[in-house]
Amino acid sequence: MTQGQVDGTETRVRALLKEMVTAAVEHHGDRFKEVVGRVGREPFTRRTWSEFTFLTVGAPLAALGVAFVAITLGAGVILAITFFGLAIVALSVRGARGLGGIHRQLARGLLNEEIEDPEPFTARPGFLGWLQSALRDRTGWRAMAYVLVKLPLAVLGILVGFAMWWDAFFCLTYVVWGGSGHRVPVFGLPQVLFGSYFFSSGQSGFLHWLGVLCAGVLFFFAAPWAVRAVVYLDRRVMRVLLAPDALTTRVRTLEQARAQTVDSSAATLRRIERDLHDGTQAQLVALAMRLGMAKEKLAEGEDVDLDQVRRLVGDAHQGAKEAIVELRDLARGIHPPALDIGLGGALSTLAARCTVPTELTLSLDDRPTPAMEAIAYFCVAELLANVAQHARAARAGVVCSAHGGWLRIVVRDDGAGGAQLSRQGSSSSGLVGLTDRVRAVDGRLDIVSPPGGPTVVTVDLPLHA
Repeated sequence: MTQGQVDGTETRVRALLKEMVTAAVEHHGDRFKEVVGRVGREPFTRRTWSEFTFLTVGAPLAALGVAFVAITLGAGVILAITFFGLAIVALSVRGARGLGGIHRQLARGLLNEEIEDPEPFTARPGFLGWLQSALRDRTGWRAMAYVLVKLPLAVLGILVGFAMWWDAFFCLTYVVWGGSGHRVPVFGLPQVLFGSYFFSSGQSGFLHWLGVLCAGVLFFFAAPWAVRAVVYLDRRVMRVLLAPDALTTRVRTLEQARAQTVDSSAATLRRIERDLHDGTQAQLVALAMRLGMAKEKLAEGEDVDLDQVRRLVGDAHQGAKEAIVELRDLARGIHPPALDIGLGGALSTLAARCTVPTELTLSLDDRPTPAMEAIAYFCVAELLANVAQHARAARAGVVCSAHGGWLRIVVRDDGAGGAQLSRQGSSSSGLVGLTDRVRAVDGRLDIVSPPGGPTVVTVDLPLHA
């Protein structure tokens, strides 16, 4: 390598390093400008003042709630030896449930925090039934726990978030109302950070005024973040204590899945009834009529038209075969015969019949229950049908594996993508029907299908249910 080539290489390396340093500086500079801009805009955003309103309104509500719970629950405990005391405790639980609803509405209106409402209170007949239902109301006890936790959160919010805004206002306006002998009325976190001496009445002069003004600017831009930190803690507590608990959510999910299963089963029964009435039954009626006509012809004696009788018998034979085919199709829709040899053999049959070349990968050490096998079979059949009809794919793949008590099916294709759930048409067909059928047995169906592909559909089913 000549000296000129070495010098050229060094020049290119220096230029490359300079470009990298310049790009890094510009990137960090843009990031710094973005952060500074966001901090500068935050005190003037709607979210900031909504959170501040939530903080200021929630504090007195917390105090009133704790007072109500303390008085009623305390009186009920003291009088618990009497029947009247249990009634007071029940009223305390019912009141706490109402307070929880107020806090949910406040969070929904000011914070856009969508906390799902619990199930409404349902009392048993009679006063004793109401009393027992109220004392066993999990939602009411959880709301009471939130009311008790809300008070220290409100105190923290006053000392941290509200104090920041309060102190910022008095520090920024100190040059108007302040002067010799006037102490800045600060409290909370700013006083802890700066100390009482900084804001004491013994300080005076231009530098003191300037320092207080700078502190006010600092508090003004830091206040939204202090409020947001406290509100974030409150959000977390509300999600835990004011939202339906895991047991209630589980029961509600199972009820919805049961309703979807019942609707799907009713739709399937109607379809089978319609197919039997409009198809197979009509074929059998026509078969009986043709056989009756052939019987009448044969009863005519010597003047029998054998050719016409043969045609009638032939038509009856053809109708019988068509009826058998329709009955076989209906039976296959109820329970695929391919599952008699197991899920692996049934999926191999589906992959072989698919018009798109499909690769099947199986890893089944434990055979699922018949119900799970049927759901898995219909899921793969529907997904491969979608691949053949809509995906415009060149190849597809099916992976079926069992692990840890779960059956996972992954159907992938290299098509155009864009698949998504749609409620158009029957709710018992297509991807929506598959989702409802899978959720009915506590399973899950996920779709990843960006425009341009690929499409990956994952179905998780319990092996035994």
